[in-house]
Amino acid sequence: MEKGVDVAIAVDVVRLGMEGAYDVGVVFSGDTDLLPALEAVIELKCAHVEVAAWRGSNPLRFPGGSAPWCQWLGKSDYATVRDLADYGSRSRGTQ
Repeated sequence: MEKGVDVAIAVDVVRLGMEGAYDVGVVFSGDTDLLPALEAVIELKCAHVEVAAWRGSNPLRFPGGSAPWCQWLGKSDYATVRDLADYGSRSRGTQ
């Protein structure tokens, strides 16, 4: 993950959860740096959080061994939602 992006995601997960901006948050990541943010939202009971990850990757685990609910995704899931548009061929300022 690009430097600083994990911190920005963690801050948004907690802040937006506390503001009531979402009821259920799904974080697609295996980055353990995000665990404290997920734990905070769960402990504060301000929203329900889950994680999503690619099948075969290591699941996120909280200290003590418990784990947030994980939605495992595979190649067929990606193929179902894949956007085939070529956005690079569009000129700037047009839609």
